Amino acid sequence: MTAGAVDAISFLALGQVFTALATGNLLFLAFALGGQGAVPVERPAIALAAFIVGVIMGSALLTALGRHRWFPIALAVEAVLVAVAGLVAWGVDAGGAMGVSNLLVIAVVAVAMGLRSIAALRAGIPGMPTQMIQGSLVAVLDAVVSGRGAAGRRPKPEGAKLSLTRHATTIGGTLVGAVLGALLVDAGAGLALLAVAAAVLVTAGVYALVPRYRPPVPPSPG
Repeated sequence: MTAGAVDAISFLALGQVFTALATGNLLFLAFALGGQGAVPVERPAIALAAFIVGVIMGSALLTALGRHRWFPIALAVEAVLVAVAGLVAWGVDAGGAMGVSNLLVIAVVAVAMGLRSIAALRAGIPGMPTQMIQGSLVAVLDAVVSGRGAAGRRPKPEGAKLSLTRHATTIGGTLVGAVLGALLVDAGAGLALLAVAAAVLVTAGVYALVPRYRPPVPPSPG
């Protein structure tokens, strides 16, 4: 949901650029280099470069954390970055000055989304690619039409149901988040980003407080 909200806010309030969907920025950059489209070349270029920086920084951070509970820490860092971008955008909204400040907001949010992407990759939750909704959509449709699981083979019924649920949740959550992000834009990019940062921080707190599941140890024979 928050990934969808961030991209809605970025596209609608920060000058038709994505910060979580790197594929979109790559296409916008190609259009601008080809002299077509309404998006200036610097916006997708900065967003794409900052996203790459976020992935590199996130990879280094998560590697350094090792076996510690890195996931809520990654979420907290993401929330801080989005909050900083929100405060900058809030100042831009209040002062009415765009330019360099607006590009800074794009860059900081894109760094946060790069961190989110590497965290999602490291988490490795099957059927929940938060940045590639097209993959989830194709997997769900293929499973429904062919009667097979998302991986192209017939898994156990429980596994197939869980996989479809995760794919469907990813699609639905992104859609709902994008709608909420579009609604939040009316309040200004600053407040909208601060709301997203608060949601991510709450998620990190909830995850940190929930005890990790440990499967029961089967009784030893005899």
